Amino acid sequence: MDFHADKPIYQQIVDYAFARVLSGEWKAGEKVPSVRELAALMTVNTHTVLKAYDYLQAREIVTVRRGMGYFLADDAPAKVNDERRAAFLSNTAPAFFREMKLLGLTLDEVLDYMAD
Repeated sequence: MDFHADKPIYQQIVDYAFARVLSGEWKAGEKVPSVRELAALMTVNTHTVLKAYDYLQAREIVTVRRGMGYFLADDAPAKVNDERRAAFLSNTAPAFFREMKLLGLTLDEVLDYMAD
């Protein structure tokens, strides 16, 4: 956790969850860490984790099963991928291309660099 970042802590926890989903560490249909487990792991308040899980639940990425905890939705990987792609295209890509333009870099130069 980066407690000094401009991004709220609950959103950093959402990003952590997204990374676990995209890496396959959290698998569709399986139970995810409880609020208390994740709070202990992240060294944050349980209310902060609950806010992150509420965010994930509102987007139908996790579901809650009464008395059993939170589970990853079957289509969670696709939903997470869609949300991350949309964020990349609206936030990261424009900044990246502005920087390329300022530096006089071409897309071919960037692709050549990435191929090495």
